[in-house]
Amino acid sequence: MSVRKRGVKVLKAVGSGIRLQVLTLLYDEGPLTYTEIMTSIKMNQNKDAGKFAYHLKFLLKTDLIEPEPETRKYKLTDLGKMIVDIAEEIERHTFTQKKTMVRTSRLAIEEFDRNKIALSLIKEANVPISLAQKIARETEKRLQTFKTKYITAPLIREIVNTILLEKGLEEYRHKLTRVGIPVYDVAQLIKNTADTATPSVEAVHKAAGDAVLEEYTLLNALPREIADAHMVGAIHLDNLGNWILKPREIAHDLRYFLRNGASSKSQMVNLGSGKPPKNFETALATTINTLRSSAGEVAGEQTIDYFNLFLAPFTKGVSTEEVKEKLRLFLYNLNQILCSEGVPTPVTLGLELVVPDFLKESEAANVEGKSHRHYGDFEEEGLRLATILLEIILEESGEKPVFNPSLVIKLRPEALENNECQPLLLQIHRLATLTSTPCFANMYPEKQRLASYAATGTRLGTEWKNDWELDTLQTGKLDGVAINLPRISYLSEGKQAKFLQLLDEQLEIAVRALEIKHQIIKQRLGEGLLQFLSQNTSDAGYFRQENATRVISFAGLYEAVYALYGKSLTKDNEALKFAQQTLSLISAFAREHSRKPENRMACSMVSSAEASRRFAGLDAERFGWAKINAQGGKEQPYYTNVGVLPLNQDTSWQDKLAIEEGFHKLTSGGHATILPLPDGPTSAEDLLATTKQIATTYGVGLFAYDRLLSYCRHCKRLSYKALPKCPFCGNDSLVIFARSSVKYSVA
Repeated sequence: MSVRKRGVKVLKAVGSGIRLQVLTLLYDEGPLTYTEIMTSIKMNQNKDAGKFAYHLKFLLKTDLIEPEPETRKYKLTDLGKMIVDIAEEIERHTFTQKKTMVRTSRLAIEEFDRNKIALSLIKEANVPISLAQKIARETEKRLQTFKTKYITAPLIREIVNTILLEKGLEEYRHKLTRVGIPVYDVAQLIKNTADTATPSVEAVHKAAGDAVLEEYTLLNALPREIADAHMVGAIHLDNLGNWILKPREIAHDLRYFLRNGASSKSQMVNLGSGKPPKNFETALATTINTLRSSAGEVAGEQTIDYFNLFLAPFTKGVSTEEVKEKLRLFLYNLNQILCSEGVPTPVTLGLELVVPDFLKESEAANVEGKSHRHYGDFEEEGLRLATILLEIILEESGEKPVFNPSLVIKLRPEALENNECQPLLLQIHRLATLTSTPCFANMYPEKQRLASYAATGTRLGTEWKNDWELDTLQTGKLDGVAINLPRISYLSEGKQAKFLQLLDEQLEIAVRALEIKHQIIKQRLGEGLLQFLSQNTSDAGYFRQENATRVISFAGLYEAVYALYGKSLTKDNEALKFAQQTLSLISAFAREHSRKPENRMACSMVSSAEASRRFAGLDAERFGWAKINAQGGKEQPYYTNVGVLPLNQDTSWQDKLAIEEGFHKLTSGGHATILPLPDGPTSAEDLLATTKQIATTYGVGLFAYDRLLSYCRHCKRLSYKALPKCPFCGNDSLVIFARSSVKYSVA
């Protein structure tokens, strides 16, 4: 047969829709049996047998297909593959001529190109080349049926993922999943942010970015078991938007920067140049630079402990008026200049009323023109600096509470018994009666003397290296995982053994998640992406990651025990014992998984409000309101997440402290007890007397008072209770400030 006649016969072979359909099927699926081909092209084996046999013989005679004797299947020949390619190229050319445009992820509009689908499959999901090409062809065929002038890259990806699912290629689909948020969710995000206490467009930008990174982390950075446990509400990964980028909290050593300086990329005025400060003004500028440089590399709280003591040498010989002026500017800069994504960076300042013994002989930062001295020589200056700081905050809180910085007041025996400290203590408690912002760290117990606290409740003790500097400074909280204890109770159906088994399983998942976090942050530091935290010091990077705590917390211990026993742990000894046993197991688990040199694991009785609300909401959906036990009602359900007892618990503050002090001792990674104040006026003297009784009688580590405040954004006035409308101007544009939204009275 001549070449021309053979070519005509081949073209005739593909001139039939059925024969071309058979060729395409074998191209996509590989060798198939006679019956499989008939079934796939939807021909009846009885009715269409003769017709199908005719078409199959035609393809065999033209050498477009050939049989496989061993498998009794038919496959394409090289000529057959070529013919399919040519046919599809003609079809694709026709499709392109229609000028179907694609809006790409590069924010560009370009003509459709099937090859780019295959390349994405190969690059992003490691799909084999031949399979990628087949999926790309099938995607193109489906797109050809669309009657639209342009298509979007996300739509193409959805079709590709659909095809992968249809073919059972779940592993490839998982890798190819697009992260992002729907258009409706973006609109809601903008609306909801506008209704918050700190509305800003940058807050919207941050929330949108966090949403994308959260999705990416769950899809790609974490094993499926951990991601699923978070999504179903068995655990909660704190700081998920920054899980693969930043540590959660940091405790600075201000002395390092006072001796070496802290440079800033900012061109703002009043910021230092990176040289060691020589006076009080530049020392404060160095402090701002330190906080600002670190703000972009830490997801949450920054703590400066011993704030007034470390700065005290720079106030020697400086007038009270000048110290007050510079300190007021410092607080302004803290909230105005020091903003990340439109929200002021949360800062805790630890204040000491006396110089503790372990600091007295420590060499103070050198001030220009003065010889080296020890911090013990500046106790008077430290007390004066703390007093001036409180005066400024009290003055500023007259119109609107100052919530940044947060203050942690160290209550040491030598301070509470010192007459010179009493005026400052009264000032502190006057502020507590007005805004409830100060937190109190109880340093009476021996194991507390060297501990450091953030206002979040995070605790850094000396149980790790037995060195207060290594354990509490230049380190922090790596991150945390919260356990949904009520969920475990519902699933255990009243059986304690099953409860403990399920708890152990969730704890194992939490440990694995925190190990992944540790390795990721170690990688980020090594990559130089965390430039401030990884800056060189005399021995290593500034941030001592090996000393940072990996925190396991929980929400709803009270509700979990109630679900098991049907009684409150305040009224049933067996319920209380089981609560203590549960927390003892979590604490022991954390200790067992602490392995030197770089696995500092700790238990905390403080979990995030987000975890508390999310757990309760998901449990309500899964188990129904009849079964779950939550605070806040159906509109805003939550589990107890700070302390063990809910704030609306009908218990005296003495009984509450007596119960919670035992739990504080088991939670070396963090704890807090909140004691809300009544709506009416409270005497600073009476509150100070209460504080002294708590510090000397109860073993709680950190406690704070709580007061509901209503701030009117319209007339800028403050009311000391939760109100639906402003009593001064009648406007309902109120922001409610409180550590909680539940009333509780301290008698």
